Amino acid sequence: MNEIGKKVLLTSGSMTVAVDRLEQRRLVERRAHGTDRRARIVHLTKDGRKLITRAYAEHAADLEQLMSASLTTRERATLIRLLKKIGYKAAAQNEEDAA
Repeated sequence: MNEIGKKVLLTSGSMTVAVDRLEQRRLVERRAHGTDRRARIVHLTKDGRKLITRAYAEHAADLEQLMSASLTTRERATLIRLLKKIGYKAAAQNEEDAA
């Protein structure tokens, strides 16, 4: 839960409340960590996976439509290149922070 909280910028208390709500809706479940008895791992349930898959597909389609309506082909290629650059930098930073 701490890892998720860092990525979505929620405090541990807010993260607990959010996971509680998702668990009540049967979208996630907490499971024991394999080696650390103090830790709990949050897993998507079957319903949670269906919901996130559908939501992501709708979000991707909305972004695709917005980009097609707003940008030229060249602008779109530039945006994709720049977003990838940012993404690679963020991933490298995450690896550094984890080490």
